[in-house]
Amino acid sequence: MNKRQDEFVEEVNRSWKKKKISWMFNVISSGTTPKSSNEDYFNGEINWLNTGDLNDGYIISTSKTITEVAIEDYSTLKVYPKDSLVMAMYGATIGKLGITKISTSTNQACCVMAGPIDVFTKFIFYWFLGNRNEIINLSQGGGQPNINQDIIRNLRFYVPHIEEQKKITFFLDQKTSEIDSLIADKEKLIELLEEKRQAIITEAVTKGLNPDVKMKDSGVEWIGAIPEHWVNSKLKHISTTEISNIDKKIHRGEIPILLCNYTDVYYNDEITADLDFMPATARVDQIERFSLKRNDVIITKDSESPIDIAIPTRVKEDLEGVVCGYHLAHIKPNVTLYGQYLFYCLKSERLREQYYSLANGVTRYGLSKGAIINGVIPWPPVSEQHLISDFLYRKCGEIEKLINSNLQQIQKLKEYRQSLIYEAVTGKIDVGDYNQELS
Repeated sequence: MNKRQDEFVEEVNRSWKKKKISWMFNVISSGTTPKSSNEDYFNGEINWLNTGDLNDGYIISTSKTITEVAIEDYSTLKVYPKDSLVMAMYGATIGKLGITKISTSTNQACCVMAGPIDVFTKFIFYWFLGNRNEIINLSQGGGQPNINQDIIRNLRFYVPHIEEQKKITFFLDQKTSEIDSLIADKEKLIELLEEKRQAIITEAVTKGLNPDVKMKDSGVEWIGAIPEHWVNSKLKHISTTEISNIDKKIHRGEIPILLCNYTDVYYNDEITADLDFMPATARVDQIERFSLKRNDVIITKDSESPIDIAIPTRVKEDLEGVVCGYHLAHIKPNVTLYGQYLFYCLKSERLREQYYSLANGVTRYGLSKGAIINGVIPWPPVSEQHLISDFLYRKCGEIEKLINSNLQQIQKLKEYRQSLIYEAVTGKIDVGDYNQELS
């Protein structure tokens, strides 16, 4: 006979008993969101947990608080005790977990499990972690998957005696802590490698490659001293810039094209033919203006954050039928500017910072064409631009390989961590005598 959709287990041990979540906790409930326009409801002394506060660990604070007035006016708002288990039921954080170390109320997207009955709460926390993907697969709804309280209440699986739960929990506390420490070390190494890459780029595009060259004051504070034979130049003197007006829609009567859009630029240092471009249409005049050619540079013109303004990519080859899309600026260097050198200038955070303050907006920021073309970069002879670009391509490539290697190792550690949790909470690992005091 097939097992129920909400049954997750095969029996692993005669001493393990099948239970429903609804049998494991005295309280399984949620909360609500008070009317945001009423100032009397917020910034009080009562914690109010949102799914964004969930971190797959202990919750020691909440980003928002509510008042006694809110509790009195909303019967669905309850204050749950510390050591409650909380799970996000929908949205971008669906399946996220937390164990509260504070008393707190919640919004309606949180499912709270409080008052454990013959179970150790953190063992159940680990069980949810180990089976998260399977639980999310039970979600309902098309546009926004939803794990409702009924789904959670009806989950059933085998659990050992509470003392065995504590042993398994301590085992996982120890092992996941060791894995998390390894992951943190590798993340720190990646951060250092990224800082090193940034320093190498900035040094090369502002100082050149000859450590013995005579220097002079550039006259621009954020550029600093540059080689004596270099000058500064505004982009408008050494390139032409166009702001694309080609959207993602298919328009009748226009010519089919492939669109290099915002994400293609944001996530790739090079635009090549093997990218998965979006089909769209454009007019003849738009195709003439925005077709991508070798040595072109494209930057992000608009963003929700000013630090994502002027993110560059370079076009590595002529791309027949591919045009620059909306929210992007298409820069075409003249013969005195090597596109790859301009790309590295804009990869330097020190040089790109000049655009942060020029971006207009409140919730969304944008650069005008005037702001872009008046940007200033160090401008060495074109032959030197090629040498600098070749050097940076090689050095950045070496660093990128190290970063990718560490990212792969982090992914493997995360997969091992997930597998270890699943194996432990389903009884496939004998945890032995892990009976030390729990933290």
